[in-house]
Amino acid sequence: MAIKNVVLVHGAFADGSGWEAVANILKNDGYTVSVPQPPETSYADDQRCTKAAIDAMDGPVVLVGHSYGGSIITEAGNHPKVAALVYIAAFALDDGESCASIEQALPQASKAFTPDSNNNWWIDEAHFAADFAADIPPEKAAFMAISQVPISTDSFTHKVANPAWKNKPTWYMVATEDRSINPDQERMMAKRAKAKTVEVNSSHVAYLSHPQETAKLIEEAATSTLSRLAHSAD
Repeated sequence: MAIKNVVLVHGAFADGSGWEAVANILKNDGYTVSVPQPPETSYADDQRCTKAAIDAMDGPVVLVGHSYGGSIITEAGNHPKVAALVYIAAFALDDGESCASIEQALPQASKAFTPDSNNNWWIDEAHFAADFAADIPPEKAAFMAISQVPISTDSFTHKVANPAWKNKPTWYMVATEDRSINPDQERMMAKRAKAKTVEVNSSHVAYLSHPQETAKLIEEAATSTLSRLAHSAD
């Protein structure tokens, strides 16, 4: 029953490469790590991609999501292999909520999210570093800005059903300087999910600027849930 599998799900405007530092820490600590690449072309596409990564694991999984990746794991987390959920500055949505509805209820600081004619959303490059990745090296933020993955309107407005956090142990990392999701919304979502919560003085990309703290939270989820599973088996 050892939980040694971790699936790391990226969010909007980024891709899976941002998880590299966290993945390396986890691998060095003996975990098997998968980093799927949800295309953000539709919520259904993103679910298929994430569930395929979970399917490929050989045992219980800690499922981790950043930002929009939280919306993905909220439904994908119902997969029977998923033992625990970890949200990193992410959307832990309730029944009938979408990323869009959370942002409208308590707006984020950034005003740089803009749609194009193909029903995709982008962050204006001139504001990307300040509003998304203010605490990583400027050259890295600049490259993220020009290589960003747009999110479809369908992905952003999908209303979640049957949130997995209602039935599975959950952890949450709040990014206190987040300009892409309002930190007070992060705290609200963490509280109602009854998540074990930590806060870091970070921009939206807490997994990039605080990889050690992120990996520590994931490993806490793995070991705490393992203890719970073992106790249930006794």
